[in-house]
Amino acid sequence: MTVQPLLPLIDSHCHIVFREFDDDLAVVAERWRKAGVCALLHACVEPAEIPGIRALADRFPELRYSVGVHPLDPQHWASNTVDVLREAALADSRVVAIGELGLDLYRATNLQDQLQMLTAQLNLAEELQLPVIIHCRDAAAEMVDLLQSRKSKGHHISGVMHCWGGTAAEMELFLEFGLFISFSGTVTFPKAQETHQCARQVPATRYLVETDCPFLSPVPRRGKRNEPAMVLHVAERVAELRGESLEQVCLQSSANAAQLFALPYQAPA
Repeated sequence: MTVQPLLPLIDSHCHIVFREFDDDLAVVAERWRKAGVCALLHACVEPAEIPGIRALADRFPELRYSVGVHPLDPQHWASNTVDVLREAALADSRVVAIGELGLDLYRATNLQDQLQMLTAQLNLAEELQLPVIIHCRDAAAEMVDLLQSRKSKGHHISGVMHCWGGTAAEMELFLEFGLFISFSGTVTFPKAQETHQCARQVPATRYLVETDCPFLSPVPRRGKRNEPAMVLHVAERVAELRGESLEQVCLQSSANAAQLFALPYQAPA
């Protein structure tokens, strides 16, 4: 790490249950703690992951997690999936969100299948009064249409647009729904101009930082396996783009994440 933060950080989206961490997770944990990462939110992409993520929460007390089905994983959706997710959420207070859910029309065209999974999970989140983790790629218009339709019928939502990569205009629409915006390693990429503008423009109380590890490793580690400690590089770049100190971004993003997801974080006095 190039800079040691004075204040704790939260990695608001990671996937350390993936096999990329099978051989050295203890060392990875040492690095995230040394980097100041005091809490992590582990996102779930399909129900079969839940026992493994729960075991990680037993191992690392700073970890909380979600339960859900990713829009690109319809093969893991069945008639009883909502019941499985509900049971898992109610069985463990460390489940603090539903997701990773959403729409992805970059890698798939099965919009109706994705909408079915998304709607069912949004309903579950509302039932359980939990925030959602939204994956949205090349589908901002479709997502806005769905959320607007639900809002007009009295449905309300809390959550985050994960690993945000859309435009500032799209971001403003999601902010109007009350959603947070999360920045990953893509904010460090030189050509990600739209993401840079979003980081500059997002209100201070409405953004998070994340790794989405093992994916999207930030500059200067691009091309390597990503891990929670590297959220520091994301925070550094966000601070640079916003013209703020790293300390400000650490404090603000952590307070925002803790507020949204009830994470184990206490702001320094």
